[in-house]
Amino acid sequence: MFKNFLLIVFVLISFSVAAQKQTAQRYSAKPKLVVGIVIDQMRWDYLYRYQHRYGTGGFKRMITQGYSFENTFIPYLPTYTAVGHTSVYTGGVPATHGIVGNNWYERSIKKNMYCTEDSTVQGVGSSEWAGKMSPKNLWATTVTDELRLSNNFQSKVIGISLKDRGAILPAGHTANAAYWFEEKTGKWISSTFYMQELPTWVNDFNAKDRGGELMKTDWNTLYPINTYTLSTADDKEYEGTIPGEKTSTFPHKLSTITTQKYLAIKYTPSGATLSFEFAKEAISNEKMGTGSVTDFLTLSISSTDYMGHTFGPNSIEAEDTYLRLDKDIADFLTYLDTKLGKDNYMVFLTADHGAAHVPGFLKEHNVPSGTFTDEGFRTELNKAVSDSFGYPNSILNLQNYQLYLDINGMVEKGVDVSAVKSFIIKRLKQNPIITSVFELANLTATLPEPVRTMVVNGFNATRSGDIQFLVRPGYFDGFAKGTTHGLWNPYDAHIPLLFFGWGIPHGKTNRTTYMTDIAPTVAAKLQIQMPNASVGKVLEEVTQ
Repeated sequence: MFKNFLLIVFVLISFSVAAQKQTAQRYSAKPKLVVGIVIDQMRWDYLYRYQHRYGTGGFKRMITQGYSFENTFIPYLPTYTAVGHTSVYTGGVPATHGIVGNNWYERSIKKNMYCTEDSTVQGVGSSEWAGKMSPKNLWATTVTDELRLSNNFQSKVIGISLKDRGAILPAGHTANAAYWFEEKTGKWISSTFYMQELPTWVNDFNAKDRGGELMKTDWNTLYPINTYTLSTADDKEYEGTIPGEKTSTFPHKLSTITTQKYLAIKYTPSGATLSFEFAKEAISNEKMGTGSVTDFLTLSISSTDYMGHTFGPNSIEAEDTYLRLDKDIADFLTYLDTKLGKDNYMVFLTADHGAAHVPGFLKEHNVPSGTFTDEGFRTELNKAVSDSFGYPNSILNLQNYQLYLDINGMVEKGVDVSAVKSFIIKRLKQNPIITSVFELANLTATLPEPVRTMVVNGFNATRSGDIQFLVRPGYFDGFAKGTTHGLWNPYDAHIPLLFFGWGIPHGKTNRTTYMTDIAPTVAAKLQIQMPNASVGKVLEEVTQ
C-alpha cells in the first residue's frame, strides 16, 4: 500500500516536472517576431462598443487569450499622430524625444517643420516630396533600435503605414526599411535613408496595383444598414465626404472615383486591408521570424484616422470600419499562426490617440461643443497687439494650441515682450471657450492633474511654443464637418492596449497605465535595454 502511494507521488512529481519543463521550453526562447500594431485614432471604447458583432478571431481573441490594460492613457500634450507613434516606441514624451507634433515652428530656420521631412534624402520609388522623409527629427532611440543594437544589428526591423510618419518614427533610426503609401501613384515607397532602390518584392506588389483593385468595389455596409443601431443616422450634414465623392452616405461609390482613387482608399476599410496585405508580403519575402534572433514589424493602420476625421465616432462608417478591421486582424493573426506558429510571435495593439465626437452630433443631443480655428485666433491677436504696441506680426505661428512669438524681433524693435505676453494671455482668457492660458517656460498656472503633468511632458524648450491655451471639453481647433483630436480629455487620451501571443498570460487590469509603458515592457520581455529617452515603467502583469 505504502509502495503504491510512493509510486503515485513519484508519477505526479514526474508529470509536474515534465509540464514545467515543457512550459519553460515553450517560453524560454525569445519570440521569433514582434509585431506592434497601432490603430490610428482608435478610441478605447471601440473594443467593447461593437464587441457583440466582432468575430472570435480578432479583437475578441486578443482580449480572451491575451492581456488587456483597460485604463491606458496618453501622458502628454498634444495628442497627435506623430507624437503618439513616437511615444509608443520610445517610451518617451515630447520633452525627451523631440517630436512635439505632426508639425511645429522651427525657430532655427524660421519655418514650419513637418515631423519626418528631410531635404537631405531622396524618395525611392518616388521623385516627389512624399519620398523625402526620414527619422532625422527624432532625438531618441526606439525599442526597435534597441533590439537591433542588442545583437549587433542582426534583427530585421521594418515599418509599414499608409502615412510616412506612421512607418518611419516607429521603425527608428536603424531600421532595415520603412515603407509608406504614395497617394499620387498608389505605390509603396521609401527613401534613400533606408535604401537606394526598392526590393523586387515591393516592385512586384506595386505592379499588381492592389489599391486600384480594391477601389473597384464600392463600400457597402457589411450587414444590413438598418442593423447599425449603435450609430446615428447615415445622412448627416456634419459628416464630411470621401475625396472624389459628393455625398456622405452609403453606398460609397468608390468605383466611380478615378483621379483621386489612391487618396480616397485611405478613407475606407480597404486602406487597412491593403496595409495588412503589404505587411504579409514583407514578412514572407524578408523571411521575418525565421532567423536565430527576434525580428520586429511595426504596422500602423492609418485609414481609421482618415475615416474618423471625416465621419466621426458615432457614424455608421465608423462602426462598419471597425467590424471590417476586426476581420482583417483575425486574418492577420491566422497568417502569423500558420507562418510562425502560435507560440512564436508576440503582438501588441494600441492607438496613437482617440477622437472627440463631432460637435454637430453633440449639439443634437444638448451636449456643449464647438469649433474654432487657430488661424482665426492668430489673425485677431496679431491685429490687437499691432493696435496696442505697434508691432504687426508678434505671433509667428499658432499650432498645437501653442503660440510662437517673435521675441527676437520685438526685442530688436524695443517692444516690451513681457507686456505683450501679458496682453495676449489676458486677451485669450476673455474668450469664453478657453479655460486656461499660461507661459510654457514658466508654468505657474493652476491646473488639475493629470493635465498639469501632460503639459509638462509635452513641453520641449527647443520646439514648443511660448504660450499655450486649453479649451472646454467638446471644443477643438477644427471645422463644421467631421472631428479631430489633440487635447487632454479622455476621448483623445484613453487608448486600448492589448498584449497577445508569446509569453503573454490571459487577464486584464483597470489600474492606470500609460502609452509610455509599452516600449520598456517590450524591452523587458526581450531582455534588452529600454530606449534612451524612455520615462515609462514595465508592465509587470505581462513580464512575470
